[in-house]
Amino acid sequence: MGIELDHVFVCTAQGAPEGDELVRFGLREGQPNRHPGQGTANRRFAFANAMIELFWVCDPQEAQSEVSRRTLLWERWSGREGKASPFGICLRPVGSQDTVPPFPAWEYRPSYLPDQLAVQIGDTSVEEPMWVYLSFMSRAYREQEFIEHPIGIRKITGLTVTTIRPVSSSVSQTVVENGVLSTRTGPEHLLEVHFDGNRRNETVDFRPHLPIIFRL
Repeated sequence: MGIELDHVFVCTAQGAPEGDELVRFGLREGQPNRHPGQGTANRRFAFANAMIELFWVCDPQEAQSEVSRRTLLWERWSGREGKASPFGICLRPVGSQDTVPPFPAWEYRPSYLPDQLAVQIGDTSVEEPMWVYLSFMSRAYREQEFIEHPIGIRKITGLTVTTIRPVSSSVSQTVVENGVLSTRTGPEHLLEVHFDGNRRNETVDFRPHLPIIFRL
């Protein structure tokens, strides 16, 4: 079974004021979301094949509730400036829907999704990115969401994730082996997003506002 990137999230301050940097750069922002029962919210930037989500905890009590606790979203968000990886890598099947996750995972049924839908979450530590499998998502859905950006970039064509400790779980190995991203270790957590095959040969660094570098 093939898998591909559906979206990536980055933990930010409440309200994600850091997203204003992406707007100034030339991205068109989509509609924000709140996740009732999970205590989180986002700002979203859609591309022709995937999405970047700026993500924060808006209700600490909900985020630490019995339903949400195992996701470790509270620990990931509150520890984003320390050892916890602030990133989540959300994957979908290539082609037809496949409900069987490609890596060891547990089933999460958040209240904001329809009853028939479930999210599969890889069971790893917060020092790795969060690995999520969305069997119900498709490339066609992302294509329908996309609106051209003023800056002119269209597709995410690669990801490089830097972690402060080597990723070693079987979950991460599966994602790397499927060509979704590459990983490295470094002094700080960092996400490098490659667009349109790097045809412009340009680099945009959003630090210190966001731990993100765009390769255009």
